[in-house]
Amino acid sequence: MTEPEPQKSLKRVSWQYENCLVCVWFTPTDPINADILERGKCIHPKLKPFGLIVSGRDWCNLFQEITQKQIDNRQEMAMKAEESKK
Repeated sequence: MTEPEPQKSLKRVSWQYENCLVCVWFTPTDPINADILERGKCIHPKLKPFGLIVSGRDWCNLFQEITQKQIDNRQEMAMKAEESKK
């Protein structure tokens, strides 16, 4: 069975495990609404000097999984920063 013509032209998002979005070294531009297409900096000590800008779906061999508590803390800090701008 072939896909209808419009479906063929849609870009596919490939999901993978251990991508930047769930890495402790990824600092997304928008931590509150981050998703796999979000861009941010990689702050791994070995890579930080290069000023890498990566997306949430990128990955490398220096991956270290972020905990839910770390995600919650980053989001809380971002929300407080937003509140202080008002």
